[in-house]
Amino acid sequence: MSTHETVSQSDVVAVMRSERIVMLTTSTADGKLVAHPMTVQEVSDDADVWLFVDLESDHADALRANPAVNVAFSKPGSWLSLSGTVEFVTDRAKTEALWDGAVDAFFDGVDDPRLGLIRIHVDSAQFWGKPGGAPAVLAAMVTAKVTGKKPEGTSGTTEL
Repeated sequence: MSTHETVSQSDVVAVMRSERIVMLTTSTADGKLVAHPMTVQEVSDDADVWLFVDLESDHADALRANPAVNVAFSKPGSWLSLSGTVEFVTDRAKTEALWDGAVDAFFDGVDDPRLGLIRIHVDSAQFWGKPGGAPAVLAAMVTAKVTGKKPEGTSGTTEL
């Protein structure tokens, strides 16, 4: 049986900082959900997520029309789903501070006019995890199959 508990903000931030690639889910004008892989540029202490976005993309248009998003983090043994809202940020110093080689393939440098910066203000987080990571998850699934008992783990939600 899973343990349901409140997840601390510091635990959420620690998981967020452990992954660079996330799935950002937006809603199109006709209500379809679309997820895009994105590279996290920064996670603040208060769980804001900073990302670069192509300002000329359908993705950016969807964010402008409906700033409500989901951000999914996943690594072996733990999963984190965040609900929040996007803010487009025009701050040259912040853009330069966050620029790194991880987005070179998508933009022509920090001066690319398509380069946009967004901050996701996280409202809530849902966490599922098992201490020990992927090997522990696999062992728990095998044990559950053999014994018929649900695997142990942690699940928790927090408002941020």
